Amino acid sequence: MVAKMQFPDSEILVMARAPEAGRAKTRLIPALGEEGAAMLHGFLLEHLLGKLSQAVIAPLTLCCTPDTEHPFFLHCRDRYGVRLQQQYGDGLGERLHNALSTSLESSKHVVVIGCDIPQLVADDLIAAFEALERGIQSVISPTEDGGYALLGIAEPAARLFSDIDWGSEQVMVQTRQQLSAMDWSWSELKQQWDVDRPEDLQRLVSLELSPKIKELLSTKC
Repeated sequence: MVAKMQFPDSEILVMARAPEAGRAKTRLIPALGEEGAAMLHGFLLEHLLGKLSQAVIAPLTLCCTPDTEHPFFLHCRDRYGVRLQQQYGDGLGERLHNALSTSLESSKHVVVIGCDIPQLVADDLIAAFEALERGIQSVISPTEDGGYALLGIAEPAARLFSDIDWGSEQVMVQTRQQLSAMDWSWSELKQQWDVDRPEDLQRLVSLELSPKIKELLSTKC
């Protein structure tokens, strides 16, 4: 029996870069090498898609760069039943705004997440959609490094992604400032951590993840 989707009129967006050596997870290259860093990126993305496709929370879209025709993304589409959407825009802020705006043309609420948050679970996405259903204008999950792992909104807002120092520890602080300036209500979920630096790999080893991730890390950590 197929499980009933909980939020069929909303959407989950996953921002993802193709796992190409030398272009994916570049800050992990000193620990894993170019191929290893790219492989881990791909494994983490598939681990996430596997969890979300089984949870049947909301329609799932993979926002792709460099393009939706990349063999890895076609594999994800066929294996996990995700829709593919092209990322476009100059810089992360524009790409996030464009991805969310496109989805909100046909979806009631949209939650965007990264693909390297190993402890993000279905309940986090459900809590985000429930907050939006209650009328909260934005829901956000901070990360330990000063960014955020999840952002949910009910209407497009270019200002939310403007004047943000992307990649810095000020992202969450500046996002709160923008939300306040917009006079938006928002809810914050539990803090997460992402896999960006070599020191994050030791934490990753201790988690119950896919055998592919375990095997890769066992040779490097």
